[in-house]
Order: sequence, then structure tokens, then C-alpha cells
Amino acid sequence: MTRKPWHGVLVATALPWRDDDTPDLESYARHVAWLAANGCHGVTPNGSLGEYQVLSDAQRDAVVRTAVEAAPEGFDVMPGIGAYGARQARRNAEVAAEAGCRAVMLLPPNSYRANVDEVIEHYRIVAEVGVPVVAYNNPFDTKVDLVPELLARLFGEGYIVAVKEFTGDVRRYWELAELVPDLEVLAGSDDVAMELALAGSPGWVSGYPNAFPRACVELWERAQAGDLQRALPLYRTLHPLLRWDSKTEFVQAIKLSMDLVADAVDGGRCQPPRGPLSQQQAAVVREATEKALAAGLA
Repeated sequence: MTRKPWHGVLVATALPWRDDDTPDLESYARHVAWLAANGCHGVTPNGSLGEYQVLSDAQRDAVVRTAVEAAPEGFDVMPGIGAYGARQARRNAEVAAEAGCRAVMLLPPNSYRANVDEVIEHYRIVAEVGVPVVAYNNPFDTKVDLVPELLARLFGEGYIVAVKEFTGDVRRYWELAELVPDLEVLAGSDDVAMELALAGSPGWVSGYPNAFPRACVELWERAQAGDLQRALPLYRTLHPLLRWDSKTEFVQAIKLSMDLVADAVDGGRCQPPRGPLSQQQAAVVREATEKALAAGLA
């Protein structure tokens, strides 16, 4: 059976930058190829980790096309298409479909606290493109919570096929399983990935595989198989890093870890308004990364 494009470990990719503050697409292509070579199942460019908010439309398009060109056969590209307006998000979906992407990931309106009817209309407009839409529930950033009842309506209307659940509340998985059992719930927070894999989630849209792809894939696959003897020690070692995925400075933390992993593409700096980690934060990330490297997880 063909794997669905939102199944497996899909990495929300970080984006390297050139000195002139333009995306370093050559390095990004190498990063996508490296993730594929290390067992990941796909990438999700133009998400928060990819700093999509500071990219122009042309830059976002170029990132998607670069990922598609760098992806080997069977490796999926499911770009984030979130935007301030539904019509801009629809345009991003059209570009993704033209590039050959088999699915896209869509936030609710992220500059306006939309009501239920407005959220449904937002997803309807984008769904008209015809490419499968994975909803992305991130109420911390969007101030719109895709609660189970709302997701059930979106799924029932045929506007979404799955949801990336980022609340970190594993109870949401079970609520959705009862309310709308055919909606696939993807792990969206690194620090609850094992819990959702054990529950039966088919996919993990993930952050820290940017630095530790092979170990994270093994964690996911062992947890999905119920092999806690192997999954739990991996999770315990990785968790001091995985929990950064839910912190404000998650992009900076993951990029620092990438810089410390010998074979990884350097993460480098971020674009304003994101500044560097504090000395204390950097020391915490560095120590946790070095412990993971000493444990042979790279």
C-alpha cells in the first residue's frame, strides 16, 4: 500500500541564510537530501522553523521547488502554505501543486482571530485547489484553536485529510479518535511524539530531526511498533532537546544543534526579529546536544 504523503517522519525544515539575507538554496537542497539519506520520509518547508513569515512569495516558491528537486523518489514534500489571508494561502497551494507536492499543510488565519464560520471558509477556499490539506493546529501563535468539534466539521466537509496537533495535549488525540475516527492526527510537538506514536498516530511533523534524523526516525518507528525497550531510552536521551520544539526560541535551538552535528548542514543564524540565544540558553542546548552525540545518536 502506498504511504500517504503525511505519514512517517516529515521534517519541518530549518532554512539556512546567505550573508546577504537571502535563502541559501544550495545548502537547503543538501539538507533535504541528507534528511532523506538518513531515513526521514519527507520534509515540510515554509513552516515556522523555515521562518516563512519573513519570506517573499518568490522566496517561498523557490524553497518549495528546491525541496522537490532535491527529494529522491518516494520522499515527500508537504509545504506549509499558511498566510495572512485565505487567497494568499490558496495561491501557495497552487504553487505547491504545480511543483508536484502531494499534500500541503495549512494554519487557520494567523493574523486575525477568526470565528468558526470564518475558519471553515478559510479552509474551503484553499481546498478548492484540489491538493490534500493537512490542518495545522497551533493556537499559541494563531490564537485560533482547531478544537475537535471544529476539526470534525472541516473533515466532514472534505476540506482536510489530517491535522498536525501542536497543543501538546495528548488528550486531544483520544477526543478526536472518538469524535471523528477517520481523521488522522499527526504528532506536531516533538516532546510528545512518543506518546502519540504509541496511541497510533501515523505521522510526525517534526523539528529536531533537522539535527538528529536517524535517531528520531528510530524513536518514531520503535514507538509505533510498541518497542518501549528501545524507544524509551532514546526518548529519554533526546527529550532535553525535543522540548525546545515548544519554546519560543525553538528555531535558534535547533539551528545550534545542527551546527554541532558534524554531518549536518549548518543551521546558522536566523532572520530578525529572531535574535541569538542567550548564553545560558545556548549552554543548555549545547550540553544536551553533546550528550546526544556522545550517546551515538548522530
